[in-house]
Amino acid sequence: MINAILVFNNSGQPRLTKFYTQLTTATATLKPSLSPFSRSRRNQDTSVQQKLISEIFALVSHRPPSACNFLPLPPLLAPPPSSTTTTTTTTTTHDDDTPSLLTYRHYATLYFILISTSTESPLALLDLIQVFVEALDRLFENVCELDLIFNFETLHAVLGEMVVGGVVVETALERVVEGVRAQGR
Repeated sequence: MINAILVFNNSGQPRLTKFYTQLTTATATLKPSLSPFSRSRRNQDTSVQQKLISEIFALVSHRPPSACNFLPLPPLLAPPPSSTTTTTTTTTTHDDDTPSLLTYRHYATLYFILISTSTESPLALLDLIQVFVEALDRLFENVCELDLIFNFETLHAVLGEMVVGGVVVETALERVVEGVRAQGR
């Protein structure tokens, strides 16, 4: 399952932030954007999201181009160490919605980042990023950062054709592009 999709520019400014699940941190919880909050709770969650975005950008932006595109979670999202110990041998089970991996690609001036669970194939996530970028490129004819800023509806429509509720539903490039064009965007 995909927990979040983020797109940053080379300066670390977010161009897309989409959270599909509640991401638990050491100090707070990041909730999906559609959940109702009180104003103070929303401000607290926003500051935690901004801190998370800063941490993730710092991780990926300082990596050389030849480095692997898969990273462990930043400290803000890393699960806390277990405080209980047992003397018997037990198997550890993880909640399927627990984020465990960052997958990213850097294209020109943009970083495309996915936070996912261990159930998702990292190579399939790289392919998802590739199809996402190719779909944007076909819709905008040589996409650039300004296209994402001024046509954010199309950006969200492409994402909506590909991922629903954190689950990948479509990766066929032609179907994604046709679906967005059928929406009149």
